[in-house]
Amino acid sequence: MRLNRDLSAIKNRKTEADERVIATVSEIIADVRKNGDTALRQYAEKFDGFTGADFLVSPEEIADAVKRIDPEMLRILKRAAVQITDFHKNQVEKSWSVFKENGVIMGQIVRPLERVAIYVPGGTAVLTSTLLMCAIPAWLAGVPDVAIFTPAKSDGKIADAVLAAANICQIEKIYKIGGAHAIAAAAYGTESIPKADKIVGPGNIYVATAKRLVYGAVGIDSIAGPSDVLVIADETADAKYVAADLLSQAEHDVLASAILVTTHEPLISAVEAEIERQLSYLKRPDIIKKSLADFGAAVHVKTLDEAFAVSNDLAPEHLEILTADPLSHLPKVKNAGSIFLGENTPEPLGDYMSGTNHVLPTGGTARFYSPLGVYDFTKYSAYSYYPRAALSELAADVADFARSEGLDAHANSVSIRF
Repeated sequence: MRLNRDLSAIKNRKTEADERVIATVSEIIADVRKNGDTALRQYAEKFDGFTGADFLVSPEEIADAVKRIDPEMLRILKRAAVQITDFHKNQVEKSWSVFKENGVIMGQIVRPLERVAIYVPGGTAVLTSTLLMCAIPAWLAGVPDVAIFTPAKSDGKIADAVLAAANICQIEKIYKIGGAHAIAAAAYGTESIPKADKIVGPGNIYVATAKRLVYGAVGIDSIAGPSDVLVIADETADAKYVAADLLSQAEHDVLASAILVTTHEPLISAVEAEIERQLSYLKRPDIIKKSLADFGAAVHVKTLDEAFAVSNDLAPEHLEILTADPLSHLPKVKNAGSIFLGENTPEPLGDYMSGTNHVLPTGGTARFYSPLGVYDFTKYSAYSYYPRAALSELAADVADFARSEGLDAHANSVSIRF
């Protein structure tokens, strides 16, 4: 299929909820705040067909899932957990102090958040990998209370892989609740669910809208939108690999975006031919075709510098660099969520097994957001201690500065000590 030759559709891609969705989600949040568990049960039955009295997964259910799960899948989950841990352990920060010669002591205390809620989608796709990506950084940060929110099937079952992954991460608190009502419960608390300090994890438009609306009452990681990938390629790139990598993102959603920017114009037609060939054996062709038709693009540029300028402007969630010497171009990347260097580092490697986080800034927000990490589960307190002699050296300047801003009580707070 022929890809678009300009980026206007991608730049104008609408990712925010419309007024109807906002109104619906607002009503759900208000209902949960007012009616607590009663509202949760009503929404669980309405949206998931779940009528159980207890939202909390029992220890027996977790143990049974671990026994039932295919041993090979359990091995893969454990391997992914090791990979994710090996990467994220480097993000752990320590408190620090400075001791000055005049007796002043100051520094920063790094503490974990007390309670975190992880949202794990369980609708059209059960994202077990997302659980690992969220839970392991929280564990490394030292968060003592981590809870998972994920929708149950009508029979009250949660996917064995989700329960097994939670067990690997030593999480015992798993609630059979999904959707906007789960976000409301985590944000404000109910009779059976304590209020969280932060909510992380992606979800559908209703979940994303709920996170946006509760932000301020609770912390959130970011507002996740449709996925996107941008591939920068030169004449050395293999069309088969480029096409496969574009397709891997296009299958996410009809709103997903897949873009090729290349200095080698013949690569575009070769990639288009490969897309047609590979589509013939993939299982989500209708979603892929719609995604590529609306938000797929192939752009020819004269130089790689021009290609990186295009990429930095779009700030992609995923950036692949398929060039002769990909590492040499890393300094040119200013805005990107996660960067994949060379033909042997396809984006799905980062989704599951490389160790880097796949909860990433979407919709161009890589200009100011970062991938989820240990730092998302910590908070920082600054402290200072001044002996009298050290305060006296600054007192007059502090008082004058305060008065210049019209804050004489501030000035008095210092001056009165002398």
